[in-house]
Amino acid sequence: MKEPIIAVQLYTLREFTRTPEDLKKTFQKVKEMGYNAVQVSAIGPMEPQFVKETADEAGLTICATHIGFDRLQNDIDSVISQHKLWDCKYVGIGSMPDSYRTSREGYVQFAKEASEYGKKLAEHGLTLIYHNHNFEFRKFGDKTGIEILFEESDPAAFQFEIDTYWVQSGGADPIEWIKKVQGRMDVVHYKDMAISDNNQQIMAEVGEGNLNWKGILTACNEIGATWCAVEQDVCQRDPFESLQISRNNLAAMGCRF
Repeated sequence: MKEPIIAVQLYTLREFTRTPEDLKKTFQKVKEMGYNAVQVSAIGPMEPQFVKETADEAGLTICATHIGFDRLQNDIDSVISQHKLWDCKYVGIGSMPDSYRTSREGYVQFAKEASEYGKKLAEHGLTLIYHNHNFEFRKFGDKTGIEILFEESDPAAFQFEIDTYWVQSGGADPIEWIKKVQGRMDVVHYKDMAISDNNQQIMAEVGEGNLNWKGILTACNEIGATWCAVEQDVCQRDPFESLQISRNNLAAMGCRF
């Protein structure tokens, strides 16, 4: 079994992907840092054909995306055509809309609706993936929101994209959840957690915080993950420098790029 490939989640670099010119420069920098794949998220308005050509020019694979749930609800045909153009199999929902988050019934409804869109995507060779934050670990009765999603969604149409930081932030074990969704997760988010000088949880470069990376990497290998995207929503330094630190640390851990 091959180890997963490490990619960059472009949300980390969202301030540097607002224009076509910025995107071109950013893709070149990402490649020069030693990454070979990106997850496209939070880029400025630009033609999908330009994004594809720019990624190809830089030698980067578009391995996954994050889009708003409303695009699946209102414009699924363009979502399909965009991902086919990009040779990108994984259609990511970056977050659940607020309206579904307040009750067990809302989670069930979201799981069912997302599964239906996942079925439509699957007809075109695409896979729906869902990225968690910490709010999914709120309990509704005896079940957390993410447990409801796991149980009420269609395993054949709804995959997970476990974010290591947000699972820990939600009071759960990232390794346990990586193993729990085996067979339903090809893309993982790598994000570390540290404690700031004023004793607050902060996001850190992979390997610079307190998460159990030996266990996380082993678990991702064991479940057969395909891609692991480095994401840092908030950086304590230049985001490119943060991504370089994460890349160097993961390379030292034996990861594949």
